[in-house]
Amino acid sequence: MAPPVLQPLIVGLGRSGAGLHLKVLQRIPTGPPVACDPRPEAGRELRGVTVTRSLADAARLLTPATTVVHVCTPPATRPAVIAELAERGFTRLLVDKPLAIDHAALDEILRLRLRYDLDMEVVTQWLAADLTRELRGLVREKAFGPLGSIDVAQHKPRFLRTLVTEATDEGHPSALDVEIPHSLGVVLDLAGPARLLTAGWDEMRCGDVVRARMGGTRLTLAHASGVRTEIVSDLTSPIQQRSFTLRFERATATGHFPLSEHDDHAQLVTETAQERHVRIFRDDSLTAFVRRAYRRFLTGRRADFTPHREAARLLCAAKERCRRSEDAKTALANAKETTCHAP
Repeated sequence: MAPPVLQPLIVGLGRSGAGLHLKVLQRIPTGPPVACDPRPEAGRELRGVTVTRSLADAARLLTPATTVVHVCTPPATRPAVIAELAERGFTRLLVDKPLAIDHAALDEILRLRLRYDLDMEVVTQWLAADLTRELRGLVREKAFGPLGSIDVAQHKPRFLRTLVTEATDEGHPSALDVEIPHSLGVVLDLAGPARLLTAGWDEMRCGDVVRARMGGTRLTLAHASGVRTEIVSDLTSPIQQRSFTLRFERATATGHFPLSEHDDHAQLVTETAQERHVRIFRDDSLTAFVRRAYRRFLTGRRADFTPHREAARLLCAAKERCRRSEDAKTALANAKETTCHAP
C-alpha cells in the first residue's frame, strides 16, 4: 500500500508562494499542488500547478482533510483569508510570517484557531535550521559557560519592493514585519520568554521619496533567564547580513544564516581567548521546515502554538511602542509650531 500523501494549497502567488514555497514542494513528496490568487497575471509561468482565482474554485478541487494550506497572502489580509479557509473546512495551515500586523488581527486569528480547531503553524524556518540546532546546543551544554547576551543583525537593501508595494495592501506595514519575525522565534527559543524593553523604527529615503517606518528598526528584549537581546534590521543597508552573535562567559559564537535561496550555506564562528574556529555547512531550513511540518500533519501530532503566539505578541507590542513614540513626537512638533505662530 502506498504511503499517504497530503496535497498542498498555496494561497498567494507572490515571492513567498511562487518563489519559495512552490519550489520547496518540488523537493518533498506531496500530491499535485493547487494555488489560488485572484490576480489575472499570477501563476501564468508556473508549470505543474493548477492555478485558481478564488478559494471557492480551489476548494472544489481539494479534500480539506488531506490538504495543507500555505497561507502566503499579504499580512493585512491574513485574518480574512484564514476565516474563509476555516469556513470551507481547511484546518491544516502553514502561515507565512508575520502572523498578524497588530493586536486586533492577532486576537481575531487566535479566536479563529480555537473556534475551528485549526492546526496552525507559522513558517519559522530558522527554527528548523541546522545552524539554530548548533546554537541551541551551545546554550544548553554550557561548554563556554552561561549565555549572557544575543546581538542580531538583519540587514538588506529593500528599496524596490518597498517603493512598489508600500502604497498597496500587498506590502509590509513596517520594517518590523520584514526581517524581525525570523529572529524573534530564534531568540525566544535560545534564551526563553522575554519582555520588550525598547523599540524604534526609521523612515526610508530614496531621492525625494520618503517611506515612513520602512527604513529600519531595532528592539531590545529582557529574557526571564537574564539574557538580554538586541535586534537591529536596516532595510537601507548596502549589504545583506543575517547574523546572531551569542556572548557566553568564555566565548563568542556567531551564526551567519544563508542570505537567500540562491546559496543555502550557513557559517558558525566560535571564538575563545585561545582560538577561532569556523564551520561552513549547507542549511536549507525552509525545505527542512516544510518537510517536518508535513510529516507532523501525517502523524496527527499538533504543533505547539505557544512560541508563535508569544513572538507575535512581542512584535505587536514593539509596533505599539513605536507608534506611541511617533505620536508623541508629532504632538510635540505641533505644539512647538503652535507656540511659534501664537500672537
